[in-house]
Amino acid sequence: MHPFLRLLRHAAPYRGRLAIALGAMGIYAVASAGLAYLIKPIFDSVLPNRSALGWVATAIVVVYVAKGLGSFCASYLMTDIGQRVVRDLRELMFSHILGQSAGFFARRSTGQLMSRIMNDVSQVQHAVSETIGDLLQESLALVGYAGLMFYYDARLALVVMTGAPVVVYPLVRLGQRVRRTTRRSQEEMEHLSHMAAEAFAGHRIVKAFGAEGHESRRFSAGADRLYRTNMKVTSALAVLPPLMELLGGFGIAAALWYGADQIASARLTTGEFSSFIAAMFLMYGPAKKLSRVNANLQQAIAAAQRIFELLDTHTEVQDRPGAIALAPLGHRIEFADVSFHYSDGDRREILRRVSFTVPAGQMVAIVGLSGAGKTTLVNLIPRFYDVTGGAILIDGVDLRDATVRSLRAQIGMVTQETVLFDDTVAANIAYGSLNAGREAVEAAARAAHAHEFISTLPQGYETRIGERGQRLSGGQRQRLAIARALLKNPPILILDEATSSLDAESERLVQDALARLMMSRTSFVIAHRLSTVRRADAIIVLEKGEVKEIGRHDELLARPDSVYGRLYALQMFERPEGDAAANDGNGRTPEPVGERVREG
Repeated sequence: MHPFLRLLRHAAPYRGRLAIALGAMGIYAVASAGLAYLIKPIFDSVLPNRSALGWVATAIVVVYVAKGLGSFCASYLMTDIGQRVVRDLRELMFSHILGQSAGFFARRSTGQLMSRIMNDVSQVQHAVSETIGDLLQESLALVGYAGLMFYYDARLALVVMTGAPVVVYPLVRLGQRVRRTTRRSQEEMEHLSHMAAEAFAGHRIVKAFGAEGHESRRFSAGADRLYRTNMKVTSALAVLPPLMELLGGFGIAAALWYGADQIASARLTTGEFSSFIAAMFLMYGPAKKLSRVNANLQQAIAAAQRIFELLDTHTEVQDRPGAIALAPLGHRIEFADVSFHYSDGDRREILRRVSFTVPAGQMVAIVGLSGAGKTTLVNLIPRFYDVTGGAILIDGVDLRDATVRSLRAQIGMVTQETVLFDDTVAANIAYGSLNAGREAVEAAARAAHAHEFISTLPQGYETRIGERGQRLSGGQRQRLAIARALLKNPPILILDEATSSLDAESERLVQDALARLMMSRTSFVIAHRLSTVRRADAIIVLEKGEVKEIGRHDELLARPDSVYGRLYALQMFERPEGDAAANDGNGRTPEPVGERVREG
């Protein structure tokens, strides 16, 4: 479907308001033509002999009141419809974007998505409320004026309007140019939004490296490109008024030449000709507006194309027809010959033939060098991506045969990058458990060793923590994330222990909170600490996307030429000071840690 027709479908729910707006536009058009008609009695009756003065004066006031009311009602209702369409589109786009897979977000920046929701939809709002309103209202006004002109003298009206078709072709050509240039303008705006969002999000790095000038120059260059593109649109739009004025000048000259002859031959009265000329002059305003309507519509169509391109991008992770609600985990989670590659054209397999089984209630540590595929593996469990080969089963049910909602309801996550929202402490803990009461929130905070620091905040649990929780320390943010997972109380946990940057006290509290969180739950832990690895019921060793070994700490170390043994020898695990278990198995204390396992 053409983008403009598809856009109009979003205005269909408001057809009642549109009908009332059309009625108001009709009143405006009739009143506008009535003003031109009243010129005739003024010149033929009022001015020569002062007859009919009362009713003409009254009629002028009534017509102006009707015209004003019609214009107000039409403008208000069309703006209301436009704002409602914008609201609906933004809500639809926001929900649609949130429903996309992790791969979708990996291919698009936050700034780009924000530009689609804000800037592109604003262009659409202008089209629906103003451009379409002008198209309908001014077209009806033109019909009224033209009808009055043909009523007085059809031949003179035809003479005046002969030049109108001449301007249609350049209007169409200019409209096409405006659409192409507007799309480039929207793309430049998207790029500018991306640069700003990136710089603001990384403001600490920008300041630390003294790169404020570099970022300002990048932004300035992008703003300059946007300026030049917008000026191309402006130049195309600026051509239209002079073109219409030139056409109007020819029309007036022809009307005067022909009208003088008609008056001299008594075929037109002075009043009729004056009314005709008034209608012709009044036509100029609507015609000038309509000359810009096509260009404005092309701008809206360019924005609508970008909006519908996004809405037509469907998530890679969808519920299959007949998908079932997944029952709570009871027995095991099984990876059966799982393979995975991203769907962005790069067909390199990140995971290859991964197979293992995790009984319910056990903790599995996943270790390996950077790039081994650890994070990709755990991201397949909540179906942030779907496997491209094999299957993941929970109690024998393929995850793809279960609804995404029922699957994710069973999973809690504490990620390496702690994600909090600019809301209160209580709201962040209750995120995903919105019906939880204050007692449950506080209980989760106490279990996560967060209640103590929360109590010292200015408004306690009602304290707002800023964007991404920047008003809190790293350890405090991590404990809130753990409290959030505890409150959800899921049977399956995915953990990435991000404790390397914490001070000793925060690290101890976080580790204790994590131990409580994992109790009696099936846990997948991307392991960074030797103490975590030692506690694991099983260790899965990944290398280049393949499972090389599975076993407990001591078993794997005892194997000759084991991959885990090499990782251990390379000191790839954090060994906190005072950890009595942090030795190499032969009673020797290893040297200080050099490198840590990072996210795969």
